[in-house]
Amino acid sequence: QVQLVESGGGLVQAGGSLRLSCAASGSTFSVRFMTWYRQAPGKQRELVAGITTGGSTNYADSVKGRFTISRDNAKNTLYLQMNSLKPEDTGVYYCGAAVWGTNPQYWGQGTQVTVSS
Repeated sequence: QVQLVESGGGLVQAGGSLRLSCAASGSTFSVRFMTWYRQAPGKQRELVAGITTGGSTNYADSVKGRFTISRDNAKNTLYLQMNSLKPEDTGVYYCGAAVWGTNPQYWGQGTQVTVSS
């Protein structure tokens, strides 16, 4: 089992920045791929960014050049640095961990990000 706890969400003006963190505990040695997803009101959850244990990353087109995903394996912590935020980035951001494949088997509780115009 892997437990995930997100933090760092909040209210920010358009153009501002936030850094989200996701602390992992439990059987973290088994995690192969970690991701950030978000869900806006009335919309489906969508992938924002993912990172492998080796540090390879991928991003949704809508956040490329603005968001950076990173992980500190020693601290079992995943990060999402979000710059140049837009109102359309508003939503609940979830951390996900996959022990096989790329779709998460474990999820955090989510953290709210609200970007005002």
